[in-house]
Amino acid sequence: MRTYRVASRAAVAALVTMALAACSGTIGAVTESGSPGAWMPSAPPSASASVPTVNPSAQPSGSSTGITDPLARFYQQHLVWSSCSGDFQCAKLTVPVDYAAPNGDTTKVSIIRLRSADASKRIGSLVINPGGPGGSGVDFARAARAIYSQAILDQYTIVGFDPRGVASSDPVQCLNDPQTDRFIAADGTPDTPAEILQLQALGKLFAESCKARSPKLFAHVDTRSVARDLDVLRAALGESKLNYFGASYGTYLGATYADLFPTKVGRMVLDGAIDPTLTNVEITHQQLKGFEVAIARFIADCNKQQSCPLPGGVEAGKAKLARLFATLDQAPLKTGDPKRSLNEALAENAVLSYLYFPESDYGQLRDGLSAAFNGDGSVLLDMLDQRISRDSSGHYTDNSNAMLYAVNALDRPDRPTVTQWQTYADQWAKEDPLFGRFFAWGNIPFDYWNAPATNSPHEIHAPGSPPILVVGTTYDPATPYPWAQGLAKQLSRGVLLTRVGDGHTAYGMGSTCADDAIDRFLTTGVTPPVGTVCH
Repeated sequence: MRTYRVASRAAVAALVTMALAACSGTIGAVTESGSPGAWMPSAPPSASASVPTVNPSAQPSGSSTGITDPLARFYQQHLVWSSCSGDFQCAKLTVPVDYAAPNGDTTKVSIIRLRSADASKRIGSLVINPGGPGGSGVDFARAARAIYSQAILDQYTIVGFDPRGVASSDPVQCLNDPQTDRFIAADGTPDTPAEILQLQALGKLFAESCKARSPKLFAHVDTRSVARDLDVLRAALGESKLNYFGASYGTYLGATYADLFPTKVGRMVLDGAIDPTLTNVEITHQQLKGFEVAIARFIADCNKQQSCPLPGGVEAGKAKLARLFATLDQAPLKTGDPKRSLNEALAENAVLSYLYFPESDYGQLRDGLSAAFNGDGSVLLDMLDQRISRDSSGHYTDNSNAMLYAVNALDRPDRPTVTQWQTYADQWAKEDPLFGRFFAWGNIPFDYWNAPATNSPHEIHAPGSPPILVVGTTYDPATPYPWAQGLAKQLSRGVLLTRVGDGHTAYGMGSTCADDAIDRFLTTGVTPPVGTVCH
């Protein structure tokens, strides 16, 4: 349905991986990508390896006497690596389901690594997270050669992981495939009490199915738990400090880690940052404003192209889109699939999901809209399926949609009722008639989440950490630029790097200035000068 998640690079990373060989998408949310970089084989790994036992002094922040006994077995575990995916190696990390009860149930976290290409220059491990919540870090790492510069690949062993509950890490399950189809296609701008009741029923079904199908992990996939897993991973890798690159939601995970373990932070880059002081309602509202700017910039760009389905300027383009959505609300378009027509909800999802990366997305979006205006809904529907990881058989190939709601519900306590969402929908529709109602109604499942939040919005200062590089892009729709400004100001040693431009995140998005500054920080520890602005 429609909470526009802080998007993940996972889906495009997976596509890049397939391209080298030859999304993590979510309901109402879209994905992010890396851009191609230099490619060179890494040093050949051995078929199997393990790391030495970690010194017990590598304990969680707040302990002055070493690791407490219940956690020692996790911090001192050996990772047994085996060959997978060519020259990559894979392993499993064991962590407690509930850190408050470490002697209870455990869960497995999937890990993958690509060894540094030049052993003589190796700095250590760089743990990466693509965002989401729900993006596969394993898929992201598999695309490392297409995402990171050769300098990073030479000097770091790239380590990706699927956070607890994600993909190959004991995945949380919620709706089945037909139910997910109905959930995504449900009317996101309800006009009648019956349509509101349908949204409520689907939201309740979604939340209840997550608890029923994943009772062990349902209440323990919050970001604080994943951050604690990160520290166990750091120790299992034999690293005294965590070097980390987080994109989008991955910045919130990185900032949470710094909040919990400031003295264990190494070189940390937070690209496409989230402000940790925001509630779920504030995040949704500010993303709405970000996408309002993004659609205007898309239409302006469209008007510069030879063939534009939205001619006549920004306001005329918005009006034409609004008429299309209103028509689809009453008369969905045929798509070639007799079971799936293109209705308003699917069309709005598709349009929004192709505003993240102008270079690759804008042309496809123009084509999809042109087809829709000519009565063919198949192009937009196929585009959306790529972003929500739905294959041609109707199977959803990852669980990113489930994790989107599960993590956000646990990370922040605000869970407005349907009456409150009605109020927000009415207010936001006045601000943005095109998408205001759609954004508001996408949060219904939170009201039915039967597990308490484990965190609440607050400033993160991370006193005692080294410099942390926070990166923001001025026209980023999913993580608006003010979020990066806010996080950089809160961190005791935050340094803000600004990229002027469109699209989600900065690294690999066409700015040599930004890429070089990030690479320099990761390889030397030197931050860009205060106030650095890249184009």
